[in-house]
Amino acid sequence: MKYTSLLAAIFALTVCMPAFAQDHHKAMSFSAPARKSRQKTQPKDSIPTPIAEESPESETVQTLPSRSLVDEQKEALLSDHKIIYIDGRPANADAPQHQDSIRDIVENFFYDQFQSFSDPAAPYFLFMSRDADLAMGIGGCVRIRGWYDMDAAIPANSFTPYLIPMVKDPANNSKIGATPAGSTLFFRVIGKNKTFGNYQLYIEANFNGYGGSDFHLKKAYAQLNNVTVGYASSTFSDPAALPPTVDANGPSNKISPTSVLVRWMNTYKTRWTVAGSVELPKSAAVSTVAGKIGTASQTMPDFAAFIQYAWGKSEHVRLAALTRSLPYEDLLSHTRHHKFGWGLQLSTVVHPISPVTLYGTFNCGRGHESTAGDLQVGNYDLVPSPGNPTDMYAPFALGWCAGVQYNFRPNLFASVSYSDSRYLPRRPREDSEYRYGNILTANVFWNLTPRIQAGLEFDTGVRKNWDGASRRADRLGLMAQFSF
Repeated sequence: MKYTSLLAAIFALTVCMPAFAQDHHKAMSFSAPARKSRQKTQPKDSIPTPIAEESPESETVQTLPSRSLVDEQKEALLSDHKIIYIDGRPANADAPQHQDSIRDIVENFFYDQFQSFSDPAAPYFLFMSRDADLAMGIGGCVRIRGWYDMDAAIPANSFTPYLIPMVKDPANNSKIGATPAGSTLFFRVIGKNKTFGNYQLYIEANFNGYGGSDFHLKKAYAQLNNVTVGYASSTFSDPAALPPTVDANGPSNKISPTSVLVRWMNTYKTRWTVAGSVELPKSAAVSTVAGKIGTASQTMPDFAAFIQYAWGKSEHVRLAALTRSLPYEDLLSHTRHHKFGWGLQLSTVVHPISPVTLYGTFNCGRGHESTAGDLQVGNYDLVPSPGNPTDMYAPFALGWCAGVQYNFRPNLFASVSYSDSRYLPRRPREDSEYRYGNILTANVFWNLTPRIQAGLEFDTGVRKNWDGASRRADRLGLMAQFSF
């Protein structure tokens, strides 16, 4: 491969960095004192542990074990915060039970079912009521990404194989760019009401709007016990199973839609979690035909569900499903029609040994393309049937991703991942239509402090069309991030 030497240089750099990072590592708290198992009856002066979004109550005394250096890095953030009491500091503020309960609350910012690598860290400032019935966190991150396209410059901030230009343009073959897109602010309230139980309010916005600098709502939801209502991650997604990347696009098969939804979710005996949701879909991505086929408004919600088994604090395997109604209009007869769409995803994240993390996703379906990575760019939920341009069908597509991460230290790790996304219609509309795209990613991340992170990444990707034409693009990316 043309840039194999560059990949080797990135990993050579990771070998040299641990010694340099050791002094920083010693100054940071990457391990927490052993914690006792939670008791069914809480001490009188402890804080009742609220339920975080996608983090239902445990039914057993023991919590899931933490077996990786990834969790040690999270422990460093759990210890790096400032508690501000709204109505006066309680007399037992320094008691072990009180401090342990505070950690339980901050933990809710990390160990939920839809936390991704790129999501903002737990807030540094945590406001808490004296009676411990209400906690409020305000946080976010400032994130700057820069990149250099060395071949076949992609006309976007993200590295997306679908957008690789198939015709070489000497004037735009290489490109340098940078963006603050992905910088985030969030606000979370976690509390307990004697009548209604545990509740949570969450709002998150980032600078991913026009030009990567306009303020853009990312999430806004409320949760009461096991029910979530609002604008949140789709139940069909599993962000925690995606490998870490500097590039905002991530794997080519990435499924991470956000929808207005109503979700019920519960965990049984700590390890088994089931969830189901009714989600308001975006308009179906229909390949219209001038004068014959047009789009139609949605009249049915999407239905999504998953079942998950977890054996560690950040280890699980999940099977998720999605069903959809895909409408379109026959412009010749002025009649409305719809087709059935579906999707399946099997995903996992595993720590076979303490420094190693394995990531894996496989997804497939018909008419789910507008939720799936590379294929979101095209209109592939519904396409014309071969030989009958007034009849539509939902084409088949599949994608997969596999990644491995190695932590030299809790604050220093490297990862490699490969992802592939394939569009498989009965017959392509044009020979130059997208057939598949893939990305090979290699990166290294270093947390200089619990809240300052830097990353270096090399991406190489290929787009191939149905006529056999293909082209590769290469990108070197850098990231600097400060969380607060």
